[in-house]
Amino acid sequence: MKEISGGVCAATGFRANAAYCGVKGKGPEKPDVALILSEQECAAAAVYTLNRVKAAPLYVTMEHLENGCAWGVVVNSGCANACCPKGHENAQAMCAAAAQATGREAEDFAVASTGVIGQALNISAIEAGIPGIAAGLSPENSQLAAEAIMTTDRNKKEIALSLELGGKEVKIGAIAKGSSMIHPNMGTMLCFVTTDCAITHQMLEEALRDVTARTFNRVVVDGDSSSNDMCVALANAMAGNPLIEWKDEDYETFVGALETVCTHMARAIAADGTGSTKLITCQVRSARSEEGAERLAKSVVSSDLVKASMFSCDPHWGRVMIAMGCSKAPFRPEHVDIYFRSAAGEVLACIRGEAAPLDMDKAKEILSQPEVMIDVDLHEGDQQAVCWGCDLTGDYIKINGFYRS
Repeated sequence: MKEISGGVCAATGFRANAAYCGVKGKGPEKPDVALILSEQECAAAAVYTLNRVKAAPLYVTMEHLENGCAWGVVVNSGCANACCPKGHENAQAMCAAAAQATGREAEDFAVASTGVIGQALNISAIEAGIPGIAAGLSPENSQLAAEAIMTTDRNKKEIALSLELGGKEVKIGAIAKGSSMIHPNMGTMLCFVTTDCAITHQMLEEALRDVTARTFNRVVVDGDSSSNDMCVALANAMAGNPLIEWKDEDYETFVGALETVCTHMARAIAADGTGSTKLITCQVRSARSEEGAERLAKSVVSSDLVKASMFSCDPHWGRVMIAMGCSKAPFRPEHVDIYFRSAAGEVLACIRGEAAPLDMDKAKEILSQPEVMIDVDLHEGDQQAVCWGCDLTGDYIKINGFYRS
C-alpha cells in the first residue's frame, strides 16, 4: 500500500469538477458546487448522521442508493438544504440537473449539501452552473472539488492510496470536509470515497460501516452533530481485480486500505476544528474491551476542560481522569497511568491514579506541538481505542458566533 496523488479522481474512471455558482449569493467567489462522475456504474454504499434531524439530501440519497448502485455525486456548500421549504424537491432537482448535463438518470446520483441550516437553497443558481461543471469534468480536478465542499474548513482534505488485489493495482481516493458541529456518530462532515476495486455492494457497505465506526465516529470537535453528515463510497470495478464478494483475504486487505483513507480524513477533520491550534489524540490502552476504551477516549477528547487545558499547554491530568469518570465506562482509577506525548517527547503525569513528579517546562514544550497524544494506560486488559479531537480556543466562539453573517 502506498500513498499517491489524485484524491477522489485517483481511481481509474473517475472525474470531477467544481465551480462558483453563487449558492451563498455573496462573499468571495470560491467554488460552491461540485460533481464527481464515474465512467461505469458503481457499487455504492453510504453512512449517514444519527441525528434525528436529517437534511433532505440524505433522504434523497437513501432513495437513490437503495438498489446499491450509482454513477456519481453532486454536492453544494453554502446552504445545508435542511429544515427549509422545498428541501426534497431541490435535492431531487440537483440530481436532475446533474443527470441532464451528463446523460445519466437523476437516480444515478447521490446528493449532498453543507452550510447554513434553515435557509432556502438557491436551486436556480445550481441548475445554471451544473452544465458548465459537467463540461469540465476531468481526472485532474480533485482539489477543486475538495475546495468546493469547504465551509469553515481552513484546509482542503484529500488522499489517495494504491494497493494490489488479485494481481491488479487498485486505487482508493477521497475528499472530505468538516471542522465544526463534529461529534461521534459523525458530525457536519461530508466524505466521498471512490475506488476502482471490483467489490459487491454488500461487501462495500459492510466495509464502510465497519471502518466508519473506528474512524469518523471517533472524532469530536464541539459535541454537536449535524443534519447533513454523509460518507458515500463508489466502486466502479475498473481495476479488473477478482470480484470481492465475501470476506476473504482480499476483502480484509481492502478494508485495511479503506480504514487508512478514513483515518487520514478523521484526523484531518479533527486537526481542522474551528479555531483550533492543535490535534488532540487520546489513546486508551490495556482496557477490558474496545467498546469501553472507546467510551473513555471519546469522553476525554469531548471534555471542554481538557480541550482548554490543551490550548493553554497545561498538563492537567486531573481533568483527563474526571472526563473518564464522566463516561460511565468501567475502569479502576487507582490503576491508571496518564502520559502526554508529542514530537517533543513524553512525560508521565499520573501514575496509579496519583500525581507523578512532573517537569512543567518539559510538559509545556510537549503540549505546545501541533499534535499532542493523551496516552491512558488502564492496566486492566489487552484492548484499546483511539479517538481524535482538538483544543478549544476563543476563535471557536468568534467563528461560529458569526457564521451566518
